[in-house]
Amino acid sequence: MKALSLGHKLWLTLGVLAVLVGVAVAWVMLSPRALGFAGGHAVALADYRGPDPTGVPAELRSADLVTRGAYLAKAADCAVCHTATDGQPFAGGRSFPTAFGVIYSPNITADRQTGIGAWSDSEFLRAVHRGIRRDGQRLYPAFPYASYTLLADDDVLAIKAYLFSLPTAHATPPPDQLAFPFNQRWLMGLWAALYNPDQRFQPHPDRSPAWNRGAYLAESLGHCGDCHTPRNPAQALDNRRKFAGTVTQGWRAFNITSDRTSGVGGWSDAELAGYLHAGHVAGRGSAGGPMAEEVDDSLSLLAPSDIGALVVYLRTIPDYAGDVPAPRSSRASDAPKLMQASFDPRGKQIFEGACASCHSWSGVGPLSPYATLTGDRAVNDPSAVNVAQMVLAGVQRRTADGGTMMPAFGAAYSDTEIAAAANYVTARFGAAPSHLTAGDVAKLRRESSR
Repeated sequence: MKALSLGHKLWLTLGVLAVLVGVAVAWVMLSPRALGFAGGHAVALADYRGPDPTGVPAELRSADLVTRGAYLAKAADCAVCHTATDGQPFAGGRSFPTAFGVIYSPNITADRQTGIGAWSDSEFLRAVHRGIRRDGQRLYPAFPYASYTLLADDDVLAIKAYLFSLPTAHATPPPDQLAFPFNQRWLMGLWAALYNPDQRFQPHPDRSPAWNRGAYLAESLGHCGDCHTPRNPAQALDNRRKFAGTVTQGWRAFNITSDRTSGVGGWSDAELAGYLHAGHVAGRGSAGGPMAEEVDDSLSLLAPSDIGALVVYLRTIPDYAGDVPAPRSSRASDAPKLMQASFDPRGKQIFEGACASCHSWSGVGPLSPYATLTGDRAVNDPSAVNVAQMVLAGVQRRTADGGTMMPAFGAAYSDTEIAAAANYVTARFGAAPSHLTAGDVAKLRRESSR
């Protein structure tokens, strides 16, 4: 057999390297589908012999179309993204800062000129399932159509009926502020070809009815992964790290896998259900930012059976060990090993003047359990992202006891002062001190949606 020449060997080596690089790139860019972890065999909804996991819970099955649509729209959290601050519900205009510029949500009221009033059923289905507007332009995946593609047609049309029953708004959002080439909507067709399966939800016969219902709620209507799953370089969900937690809209969406330290594996079913319904569990934490909106405008309005189904489903998500340590839940003191001289003394001064009256020096809220800091996931996160955001933006919650509020201090304190306060809080009450800088806080201000 004739030996290969040096030139042929070089080309062969380069070819092998190119293949290996291609495989590595494909592995990074193409992750499993949302339910890929479940294994087993999925079937078409028409072939499933168990209770229908789509639609509304049993107590609403006989309700009229608009009532069913209202429930599904709340489960999908439509109002939060499509309502600007102090704006008319569903009239759009809320801004979403991204790494590529700012996107504004559209008007989805039934106004015929500026909303969706002239859209047919098929056009609405195409937008929700495939991310294509009535005029044929592609939608950006800030609208989670790669998750909504799992929605049953009947559910999408029920949501449309509900939206058409509401007061209209003649309102056009500001133009998106995206630099070239990200302002080229046609590129989203390539993105969708890779990351949107355009396939409706398929139940798993080997799983329980509660699991299938929870999967439908979490993966399609609730689109939990859009906040809790890290993204790959193309900004698609990296389901190899499904629900492992990431920073979105300037807030940390925490690990909700079965990991007992960084995730929710150590939570009881009652604690997990309580957090989903109320956004607060003593010794675990309180929701703020986008999660508080999700709880107040969506999860808290779901039927108990649906909350229970979500718990069943979340329990099966493979554990992923994150970087948030086990929480410190004891009462706090200025432990010398934590309160190092390198810490900006202004942090303690700010806490004394603005925080201690509600949160107390021990970290156990004297006025409301929502103000307790010990055991709180945000306080035990060494990045201190959510602590800084709560200081910047405050927290306004609609709770069972009439509401709870933490005022916003973003206008009262500089970025340096807010960083100092957040670092003091994590050092005093958390498992490990944070080291936020003024630059970090300035970045968080820019990333928050409005």
